[in-house]
Amino acid sequence: MVTSSDDPVETLRRWERSGAVWRVLGSSRDGVTVGLFSCDGGEEMGRIVSGDARVRAYLDARPDSETPEVAV
Repeated sequence: MVTSSDDPVETLRRWERSGAVWRVLGSSRDGVTVGLFSCDGGEEMGRIVSGDARVRAYLDARPDSETPEVAV
């Protein structure tokens, strides 16, 4: 599970680099919930819940780890 001291965007990048999968599970005006899944995408291993605008901006362009990251 992710702790509040972790940088959520870096956590998503690290999760993906390790071969695992992440997906946006829900979004509201208060925040976004991202599921962290096993490498085969089957079992949910944890979640990130964040109201950080930087996280929302990252996820607006990329709703899951299978969508290519665009260099800005």
